[in-house]
Amino acid sequence: MKQLFHTPEGLRDVYGMECEKKIFLQRSLQKVFHSYGYENIEPPSLEYFDVFGKQIGTTSSRELYKFFDRDGNTLALRPDFTPSIARAVSMYFHKEDMPIRLCYQGSTFVNHSSYRGRLRESTQMGVELIGDDSVDADGEVIALIVDLLKSAGLTRFQISIGQVDFFRALVRESGMEEETVDQLRQLINNKNYFGVEELLESQNLPKHLVELFAALPTLFGGLDVLEKAKKMTENPDALAAVSRLEELYQVLQLYGCEQYISFDLGMLSKFGYYTGIIFHGYTYGTGEALVKGGRYDHLLEQFGESAPAIGFGLIMERLVSALERQKISVPVKRQKSLLLYQEDQRKLAVSMAQFLRNNMNKVQCMKIGEQETMKDYLEYAEAHHFVDLIYVESEDEIITHPMNDKYGSETHMPYVLWKGVQHYCNT
Repeated sequence: MKQLFHTPEGLRDVYGMECEKKIFLQRSLQKVFHSYGYENIEPPSLEYFDVFGKQIGTTSSRELYKFFDRDGNTLALRPDFTPSIARAVSMYFHKEDMPIRLCYQGSTFVNHSSYRGRLRESTQMGVELIGDDSVDADGEVIALIVDLLKSAGLTRFQISIGQVDFFRALVRESGMEEETVDQLRQLINNKNYFGVEELLESQNLPKHLVELFAALPTLFGGLDVLEKAKKMTENPDALAAVSRLEELYQVLQLYGCEQYISFDLGMLSKFGYYTGIIFHGYTYGTGEALVKGGRYDHLLEQFGESAPAIGFGLIMERLVSALERQKISVPVKRQKSLLLYQEDQRKLAVSMAQFLRNNMNKVQCMKIGEQETMKDYLEYAEAHHFVDLIYVESEDEIITHPMNDKYGSETHMPYVLWKGVQHYCNT
């Protein structure tokens, strides 16, 4: 009896039409990255454990896949691209004085608890803009996200922008202990209004700080949110953080993407390396963010270099799922033909297949079996989304049958007789 193996929990195979759509989207999104001047980088899937250690501020150790090499070093599968690219930039670009624009794609691995129902391996695509601390860089990255989602086919989405410096300025003013701050951050980020109020009751804080911390989970929306926040504090660092968001909005207006923008001063990431704006991209059909990112001006210091930076990662599985649920078609080009032949027509069939391939067509050659009927091959061609089935019957007779491809056009054509095959293949 054969033993059937399945994938480990949280991992899955991607194949067929879903795989083709995913690859098509990845190629399309890469073009958007390149149109903004970003260059490709491919960091390894395995890094030393310290690259993702607690002091870096990334995924917790318990959620990392950890291994030992033969020398006893602890390695980890990357849960996040940003620390890997920060490490690579510190190694290879430390003499660069101008901004560095890098884009990437690949798998990330997070050992989630099984009850969460999340994938433990995801495909991410994203960019990192390093060496530019300006609001112009912030605007470019967010405008790129808008173009990215539009190029994928989405029309209804929102980029929600927060500012961690606003929260940190208030924390410094409050003097709260680190453990309390961590609890408060989590409660605010989860929009747990009652939890925030309960925690604040145990703290001896000025009234204006209590009111502002309690209001943070509700401070989301349009520009009016920023006006409201400015009226609630006189903290200069907090006001500077809000002013940065206002200037960012002006930059985004120049890109013409302000309609996709909202603000959320209660957005606080679990990643400790973020230092300024952070943002999430949402759309209909998925409960979690498609895109996450932000500014991390001190992360490279952990790898021996000092440079401001901003970036984001887009999770492909969520994008594909959102497109499917919104019934947005991915324009995968289906130009694949199934070419059938009897053994005595092998030479002609191979010549014809090579001619078609040399002219940018996709052709699968298949010798007709003794047990199979034409109906079997038509069913096979339809199941595997071939555009047409071509049967090389003789040198003077080639029959082609266009298939009804439900993922593309639904044109039905009768059998057509092709003549002059020798001339066709020898042209």
